[in-house]
Amino acid sequence: MTQSRRIAAVQAPVIPTVGRWLRATPGTISFGQGMVAYGPPPEALEAARRFGGEPTDHRYGPVEGLPELAEALEAKLAAENGIRVRPDSRLVISAGSNMSFMNAILAIVDTDDEVIIPAPFYFNHEMGVMIAGSRPVVVRTQPDYQLDVDAIARAITSRTRAVVTVSPNNPTGVVFPEATLRAVNQLCADRGIFHIHDEAYEHFTYPGVTNFSPGSIDGAGAHTISMFSFSKGFGMASWRVGYMVAPERLWDAINKIQDTELVCPPAISQVTALAALKVGAAYPRAGLAKLDRLRHMILAELRRPDVPCDTPDAHGAFYFFTRVRTSLDSMTVAERLIREHKVAAMPGSAFGATEGCYLRISYGMLDDAAATEGLRRLTSGLRALAM
Repeated sequence: MTQSRRIAAVQAPVIPTVGRWLRATPGTISFGQGMVAYGPPPEALEAARRFGGEPTDHRYGPVEGLPELAEALEAKLAAENGIRVRPDSRLVISAGSNMSFMNAILAIVDTDDEVIIPAPFYFNHEMGVMIAGSRPVVVRTQPDYQLDVDAIARAITSRTRAVVTVSPNNPTGVVFPEATLRAVNQLCADRGIFHIHDEAYEHFTYPGVTNFSPGSIDGAGAHTISMFSFSKGFGMASWRVGYMVAPERLWDAINKIQDTELVCPPAISQVTALAALKVGAAYPRAGLAKLDRLRHMILAELRRPDVPCDTPDAHGAFYFFTRVRTSLDSMTVAERLIREHKVAAMPGSAFGATEGCYLRISYGMLDDAAATEGLRRLTSGLRALAM
């Protein structure tokens, strides 16, 4: 009477592990979990306060989400992302974009099928592929973390079902150019596989780059699965609202999966999300100048000659992914930074960076004072741990 061997092979979630170290070390400044410092718009919170007065508020809703939110999201996708949902695709609201990803994977893979994931990767994507009984095929990115399209093409086999991309990227903060995403999308079309694209950080791009949605490409609706989230841009991480646009032919499968996992997305969260959506993209964009200032400050400090790390520039999300010049592994470095220097970062091994020591630095939750002191502790700690 033991747990599934398949689940036992899945990596343990890194965030709870780092969280335990943080709780054991009061006063630690965290560059760890990827969240923003602000909450939902006041209009969204007011909508949540009004919820519950009608008997229908407390009943099951449609598996795919409330029609009024779905309609508003289709309008948003057309206006902001260039994605026209109908007639080739279907929009499904989920309890966060992680659920959208699991819906997609479960809908398209059979046991021992393969899913290509460029590394460094978002760890829940690799975990989800393995939980579904398929095999993640990890393809390395270029030194600046941009996609290597030729390497992706070489990794495709007869068992490949999809290629996963994330832009703006978690964990590296890079933004993939339109030309690159078009190339990956066309490769998937030519090889008869799906392109799963995660745009949870769509609102977080800085001067010089723009977010591109491959789901907007003519003819892409038949093989492209796009995923979005309210967690980041609208500060709604705990509300668990995301959505996906998937080919119409996957609807029956996704309907079965979401009905079994969730029955329906939480109504109060959807009502809150609808109110946030009406406020619009101006809400997350209002904080971009502050984040961009932090981005420049952190990059300058990490690139000081006496700091033993190599940090490519990043123009999206709120992350840097730095290589530390040390013989220690990233889990050891992350734990010692917390316990000995009271500063937290995420170990790169959780993101598939296992050759050398890498750390993900997240700055979305910090104000200027915390970031300044946190950087002092981080750079001091890295100097101490270099060897």
